[in-house]
Amino acid sequence: MVSCVINEAALESARNETIDWRFKSIPAELSGRRIGEAAAAKPDLFTGGFLGPVVVLEEDALAHNLRAMADWCAKHGVELAPHGKTTMAPALFARQLEHGAWAITTANASQLRVYRAFGLSRILLANQLVDPAALAWLSAELDADPSFEFTCWVDSTDGVARMSAALTGTRPVDVLVELGADGGRTGARDRATAIAVAEAVHASPALRLAGVGGYEGALAHDASEAAQALIKSYVDDLRELAVDLHGRGLFADVDEIIVTAGGSAYFDQVAEGITTGWPDGLAIRPVLRSGAYLTHDDGFYRGISPLGEHPRTTGEPFRSALRAWAQVTSKPSEELALLTLGKRDASFDEGLPEPQSRRGPDDRVEPLSGHTVTAMNDQHAFLALPPGSPVAVGDWIGLGLSHPCTVFDKWPLIPVVDADGRTVVDFVRTYF
Repeated sequence: MVSCVINEAALESARNETIDWRFKSIPAELSGRRIGEAAAAKPDLFTGGFLGPVVVLEEDALAHNLRAMADWCAKHGVELAPHGKTTMAPALFARQLEHGAWAITTANASQLRVYRAFGLSRILLANQLVDPAALAWLSAELDADPSFEFTCWVDSTDGVARMSAALTGTRPVDVLVELGADGGRTGARDRATAIAVAEAVHASPALRLAGVGGYEGALAHDASEAAQALIKSYVDDLRELAVDLHGRGLFADVDEIIVTAGGSAYFDQVAEGITTGWPDGLAIRPVLRSGAYLTHDDGFYRGISPLGEHPRTTGEPFRSALRAWAQVTSKPSEELALLTLGKRDASFDEGLPEPQSRRGPDDRVEPLSGHTVTAMNDQHAFLALPPGSPVAVGDWIGLGLSHPCTVFDKWPLIPVVDADGRTVVDFVRTYF
C-alpha cells in the first residue's frame, strides 16, 4: 500500500504567511516577517520581546517522542494514524508521516477541510458523518482526486441511510462499523446492532464496509487493574465483531480488514488485542490512533500513558514537550501570587498547570518545588506559595501542562525552542 503524503508546496506556502498582531505573544519586532524568516532569525525567548504568557514546544522532546512512538509501533506490529485534532498543525503532521504514520485521523468535517487543504492523501474520520453539506463536499473531493483515501465511522442504520442519501459521488465511501460500550461515547452498544449496521452498509451502493473501529479511552480514566480489565474486554469485543462480520461475508469487497482503536492512554492493551487472536488467513490492518504522544504532558498522560512515568510496556518513555511561561503580575500576600496565565492560554480540564521553574531578573532558570497552581480564571492563575518562596513580582514561572488536546487550540503560532530552552528554532502554525 502506498504511503500517506502531504503537499510540500502547501506547507511551504504556510511558512510564507506574514506575522502580525493576530499571533499572540509573538514579538512586535517580528511583525512583517514571514514565519519561515522569523524562525531563521532564531530569536531569544527570554530577551527577544516575546509577550507573556507564551506556550512553547521543546524540539528535543518532540523529536524523542516521534522516534519513540514509531519504534514502539514497529516493534508491536501496528500502524499509526495519529489523531490530528490534538495539534491541528500540518507541519507536525508532516513529521509524523516522516516517522511512518499510515494516515492522520480527524474528528469532524471542518478539520477534514484543513487536512485536504494541505493535501493529506489518507484520512480517517473517527465519527459518523451525516451532514449533507459535508457529504456533498466529500463526494466532490473523492471524485476529483483518485489518490485520496478516506474512511469514516458508522454506528446506526439511520446514519447509513442518511449517508447513502446524501453522497453524490461516483466512488463509494469506505466506512468502519463503530463498536461502543455502556458508559462510552458514540458507537453501536451491542453486537446485534453492529451487525445490523454492517448489513445496511453492505446493501448500500454508496458505501463500502472496510473494517471495524472504536475508542476505548472514554471507558476508563486511570491505570488500575479494573480499568485495564475493562479496556481488554472492550478490545476483545471489537476483535470478535470483526471475525463475526467476516464470517457473514460482509467484507467481500476489501483485501484486508481495518481494525482500529487506541487513544494515548491504553494503546499497549489495544495493540495486543488487535494484533493477536485472529483466525489464520484473515488479513488484518491493525491501526492505533494515539495523538497526544507527540507532546505527551506533565499531568494526565504522564500518569496514565503506557510510556509515561510508570511504564507498562517496554520502550523509551515519552517526554513532555509543552511548556508555558507566565509572569508574576501580583503578590497580594506571602502565600499567594497571580500569574498572567488563564483558561484562555492553557488547559485546565484534566489537571492544572504544574509550576516547575522560576526565571528571575537575571534570566537564570532555577528549579521550583513546593509551589502549586490552585485555580485559574480567564486570564489569571493562582499560585500558592510555600514559606520562604523566592517568587517575586516580575519573575517568570515555567509551567508543565496537562492534556495537550486543549492547549494547541489557544495558540495559532507556537515557538519551538532548542535544547537550551530559549533559542527559538521554528514556529508551528495551528489551524483551529
